[in-house]
Amino acid sequence: MSVKKLIINADDFGISSPVNRAVVKGWAEGILTSASLMVTGEAFLEATEFARQNPALQVGLHLTLVKGRSAIRHEGFPSLTDPLGNFPEDPVFAGMRMFFLKPLQKQLEREIEAQIVRFLETGLPLSHIDGHLNIHMHPAVFDILCRLMPKYGINSFRLSQENFWSELSISTGRAIGKAVDAFIFSSLARRCLPHLQRRRISFASEVKGLLNSGKITEEYLLKLLGTLRDGTTEIYLHPAESDSQELPGYRKKDELEALLSEKVRELIRSKDISLCNYRGEVKDV
Repeated sequence: MSVKKLIINADDFGISSPVNRAVVKGWAEGILTSASLMVTGEAFLEATEFARQNPALQVGLHLTLVKGRSAIRHEGFPSLTDPLGNFPEDPVFAGMRMFFLKPLQKQLEREIEAQIVRFLETGLPLSHIDGHLNIHMHPAVFDILCRLMPKYGINSFRLSQENFWSELSISTGRAIGKAVDAFIFSSLARRCLPHLQRRRISFASEVKGLLNSGKITEEYLLKLLGTLRDGTTEIYLHPAESDSQELPGYRKKDELEALLSEKVRELIRSKDISLCNYRGEVKDV
């Protein structure tokens, strides 16, 4: 049996119809094994219907607390959202507010729980939890999740951390930015790790896509597969049938093509890599 297991996840399921169609295509015709659902996305209802039609596609919650809309109304000052229910666009600004504005903590917990409940109300099994722009790793958010995950039976989590030197061997672009991101998320991961272990919440040993987010092309993916270590690795992408302004600079069409690539499929077979999801269910290549 292969000792290299690979979860291939699509983020932003439910944000738009082009993304939803790409997720289903990547699952039905490509190497995609799971997806993360934005329960406040504009195409959320369509995504849930697609998921029901493809029950073997495992779906998790893509917690959204930045660059998106809230699940419930937040009033008062300070507020987690603007008057229209929109979260801040800047993840750094949003993170600073969550950390330093203590009055937001109750709103934050209500919002996170509301998104979990909205997902569960779909009737879909909740495979795992992660976050839009990895906001789920933020200390204030993670501490709330530590209380809510056991309450709702959530037992898989994306522990976002990626080896900087391994990434640099594939792509040398944005080296300083990648080094900063790698340091920040490795520090956050070290903080999260004992809490996850104590609660017996599973996670992949490494997450790819963090340092080169939105640019997982066929060429890049072919190189990345050669760097996989033993154990379970997650690669997350943002496929779509068309590029959009939701995340400027993301090569969403190219990422979909990478999921459908026969070259990638052949390399996975040749390296005896086992495609799976967070529940450990294996997908044929």
